[in-house]
Amino acid sequence: MTKWQRIKRIGDESEEKLEHEYELENDHGSEHENGHDFTDRADGDDDEWSDLLEEIDRQDQAERKHPAAKAELSNSRDSDGSREQEDWMEALLLEASADPGERVIDGDDRGKDDFAAGLLDEETHGRSDVNDDVSDDDDRDTRSGERRDAALKGRVGSGAKFEEEERSGREEEAGASRVRSQGDEGKGGSRVRGQAKGEQESVRGYDQGKGEQGADKSYVAMEKGRKGGHSAPGTNGEQMEPIPDEIEVFVERLKDEAGYKTSFDVIVRQMTFGGKKTAFFMLNGLSNGLIMTEILQRLSFLETDNISTHAVESFMKLYVPAVQVEQEDDWTMMMTSVLSGSTGMYIDGEPTMLIIDAKSFPIRSPEEPALERVVRGSRDGFVETLLMNVSLVRRRLRDPMLRYEILRVGERTRSDVCIAYIDDIVDKKLLEAIRDKISAVEIDGLPLADKQLEEATVKRGWNPYPLVRYSERPDVVAAHLLDGNVAVFVDTSPSVMILPTSFFDLVQHAEENRQTPFIGTYLRWVRFLGIMGSLLLVPLWLLFALKPEMLPAALSFIGPAKTSRLPIAVQFLLAEVGIDLMRMAAIHTPTPLALAISLVSAILVGDIAVQTGLFINEVILYMAVAAVGMFATPSYELSLANRVVRLLLICLVAVFHVPGLVVGWTAVFLILVMQRSFNRPYMWPFIPFDARGMVKILLRLPVMQNKKRPNLLRPQQSDKMPENGG
Repeated sequence: MTKWQRIKRIGDESEEKLEHEYELENDHGSEHENGHDFTDRADGDDDEWSDLLEEIDRQDQAERKHPAAKAELSNSRDSDGSREQEDWMEALLLEASADPGERVIDGDDRGKDDFAAGLLDEETHGRSDVNDDVSDDDDRDTRSGERRDAALKGRVGSGAKFEEEERSGREEEAGASRVRSQGDEGKGGSRVRGQAKGEQESVRGYDQGKGEQGADKSYVAMEKGRKGGHSAPGTNGEQMEPIPDEIEVFVERLKDEAGYKTSFDVIVRQMTFGGKKTAFFMLNGLSNGLIMTEILQRLSFLETDNISTHAVESFMKLYVPAVQVEQEDDWTMMMTSVLSGSTGMYIDGEPTMLIIDAKSFPIRSPEEPALERVVRGSRDGFVETLLMNVSLVRRRLRDPMLRYEILRVGERTRSDVCIAYIDDIVDKKLLEAIRDKISAVEIDGLPLADKQLEEATVKRGWNPYPLVRYSERPDVVAAHLLDGNVAVFVDTSPSVMILPTSFFDLVQHAEENRQTPFIGTYLRWVRFLGIMGSLLLVPLWLLFALKPEMLPAALSFIGPAKTSRLPIAVQFLLAEVGIDLMRMAAIHTPTPLALAISLVSAILVGDIAVQTGLFINEVILYMAVAAVGMFATPSYELSLANRVVRLLLICLVAVFHVPGLVVGWTAVFLILVMQRSFNRPYMWPFIPFDARGMVKILLRLPVMQNKKRPNLLRPQQSDKMPENGG
């Protein structure tokens, strides 16, 4: 019995019941035998009939909103006359007419009639509640008589009227759905087809009699069908774009959007396995041919009866022998995965793809970083492959709380960016700030990897000092993660960004921790002196050379013994430019010729320039000391910043003498104090002063005495040692 027949039956019973109550009223007066006022009962029946009419209106609205489901309902009636499918489709239409936030299909239902009956029960309970409320409301007594007469007139011939309206409505909606489905072929048609297909899968899942499992699968299929062809939010906030369900359309789209048949490295391998047409989409050079050959050999043994109606699940769970296989419904995400090196497996008739992790990148072996060499310690360093880099850190931190979050940045490059942290140590606010900044980057691409990402996230303008520490050593990154820092990996870059950072983090080196605490402290102090000498020595000596009266008698020997035809300030500027030229020449020169460049620089610049009177000896000496201090700086970015500041100080001293030096030093100090790296003071622990942190900066403490993490990072766990540890 259909829902319309049940409604008709309820209407007929209600009509007979009301006529019987009229007869009782005429025979026994206004009071009914159960003690209630007859007008209350009639008013409740009127509300019941009104609820039935509202139910019909909701049915019609749902059919108009969902023509695909209505067409599917008509087709099911014409094809096999199945009343069960008819009931189920009508229940779906009623469910679709509800509020989207309250639309729920219970996967535990054991049949189609249960769902429809549940809707009817809910309406019946609602009507009973209305009857109770009406019976308690005395103000409606006067209106009940008028409504009762109108209800009696409207109920005459109600059953025939329902059937006629149902038949005419089906014909009109079927014709309209055919017109709309034809017009939707190029614009929104995929949504109609996807919804109809999803509901077919829903009915099929229940008809197969799989119980709870079949109900769950049918619900998933129906939800996917409703999303088919409809733009829904993707993983990165973008609109989801569906994958075609026909292999011919799929291949043609690859020709247009992926350059298939144009780019020689784009491969589309079409084969038939178990009676199913498939297409493998991959890039030559980024996909592992050996792995794919083994998969194809395994699939070649499939027969038609090996593949169930759920072909995607069969291939994914049974027949694709790969370690990592994922299902992807979004065209854009599928393209990104394949362009990243994965292989996409397409199955004809399925609007989804299997993403097989069979990457094979051209990579180099880990080598010792050129800028962070140590006498004792590991010799491995980061490479240009993201997976290799995170593995090097994971090897040192076998902590289950170590997390690697992957993001994609760049409209065209879709560069992989990995955020690494220890979940129970890192400050959650810091982590959220870094994640939000990276996610908010809108840029065409990151071909220069981490450096472009730094400029996009850490906006420092023209400030020369770095707010990010770079490292190519896995042990350094692991040590910072244990302190509570966040590491950011960018694919194709051998450097890792450590966030946040301070000025004193940039002057520490791994070699200090490879020696004894005393030797490590000595090396740290020597490095500090070299950095301060490279920044302050040359401007201070230039001031004494320009103002000899300020030079103490005990230090009279440091003054220039003779002069040159060029001013001393000009000599320093020329020497600075000459050192930069030699550095760039050494970088761009092949390794076998680097020694020759060094000899030429030493002879020409160091000897001949002095003999010709271009430079005096003191200029060469102090510039050499400054250059050594610059090269001793662990952070290459910090050394470049100090060099620029030194040039500015030389110019200020040459023009303004003492006031220029004082103003220059003060300005540099204020710039450093005012800087903040992700809301952390750049000069911590000096400003704001932290005694315990300052001790760790000045001294290389023994490992067992270094029990606290830096307060700068605000870690969740401040103690490094376990509770039962030393």
